[in-house]
Amino acid sequence: MTGAPGGPARGCPADGPAAAAPADGTAVMTGLLSAPGRELLDQVAAARRAGEAPLAMASRLRREYPAALVAAAAAQDELRRAAAPKFSRAACMLFTRPGLQQASSETAARHRAGRFSAAGLGRLADLGCGIGGDLIVLAAGREVLAVDRDPVHLALAVHNAAVYGAAGGVCGCRSDVRDVRLAGLDAVFADPARRLPAAPGAPGRTGAGAAGGSGRRLRPGDSEPPLAWCFALVRRVPAVVVKAAPGLPAAIVPDGWETEFVADARDLKEAVLWSPALATAPTRATILPDGHTLLPEPGDAVPVAPPGAFLFDPNPAVTRAGLVEVLARRLGAWKIDPRIAFLSAGAARSTPFARTLRVMESAPWNEKDFARRLRAHGIGAADLRRRGLAGDVDQIRRRLKLAGPHRATVVLTRAGDRPWGLICTDP
Repeated sequence: MTGAPGGPARGCPADGPAAAAPADGTAVMTGLLSAPGRELLDQVAAARRAGEAPLAMASRLRREYPAALVAAAAAQDELRRAAAPKFSRAACMLFTRPGLQQASSETAARHRAGRFSAAGLGRLADLGCGIGGDLIVLAAGREVLAVDRDPVHLALAVHNAAVYGAAGGVCGCRSDVRDVRLAGLDAVFADPARRLPAAPGAPGRTGAGAAGGSGRRLRPGDSEPPLAWCFALVRRVPAVVVKAAPGLPAAIVPDGWETEFVADARDLKEAVLWSPALATAPTRATILPDGHTLLPEPGDAVPVAPPGAFLFDPNPAVTRAGLVEVLARRLGAWKIDPRIAFLSAGAARSTPFARTLRVMESAPWNEKDFARRLRAHGIGAADLRRRGLAGDVDQIRRRLKLAGPHRATVVLTRAGDRPWGLICTDP
């Protein structure tokens, strides 16, 4: 059953006081959801594609539509283009800026939903559904209770699920997530806010911040509601999944939970916490879009030796998951320093869990000496990677005075507890 935009769905299992009256933004968003609103969105997109100046477009469209609706449609057109890397159907979806910022990508949501399916979980709750980044996938073939305190976000979540043909089993519920009854559900997915509303008393939601301003970022490990409340959900529903920031302190995760660090290519996106009923390992690293997964494996300690012919730069998800030694054993590689996450080997290896670099030069770090070496190789552009050494990368780059037609990666690190530098290229 699909909830009406801006209000609780019929049969919403919420306790406590009713949600606050819808904010003014709800009326504008309802206008965009209407048939005239959809026509306006199409006209804005067509005008942009035709190269019409934004001011001229706005002036022309205000003759037919309310000014607030025209401004909202122009903002939506911008957000849809910004959302294209995250969602394959972004051109038909609706967003708020903070909702888009916190929303899971479609790729991440599909990976997560796959684990729900593998566990045979049917009826779910999406607590803090935001604009529906996970809902669009979780609701495909399932009944999902979508909960958000923000009426705008809830309306957008239901709309966006419909864009993906997944709204048939959605029950939209406008409520604080702490007031929702969870009886009869197989699992809970919680996406607590990692921003506070922009100002005291500003409209917001328990799940992804306010629909308006971007708000103030919380410290790593902090959220609203707190992660401790999310972890306690297992007392009501054993199968719980919590999306968190990837920088959360490991010590706050309870025993028996799995922490999955998810990266899109080399961009570390999120930590996903799986309750003991769903956990398969203490930690894991997942690399999207292909879903490669690295899990803990027993093995001998990895040796430490000077850099060889090839250097491996582990994906940040691997590093955060504490699986660098697991990767080293898989690659037949060694560490170049006991405390640094660079690995090395005498031959190239292909792996989705690290970038492979061919070592051209390897020596104790001396800025003037490396400037000379770079000039000798004709290196005019370099990606400087600093790990384990102090120093401002931009200032170092300026002092190196790079010139030439070639590109390289310059690694500033430690090897055998000594400052070390490497000049590398892609193999």
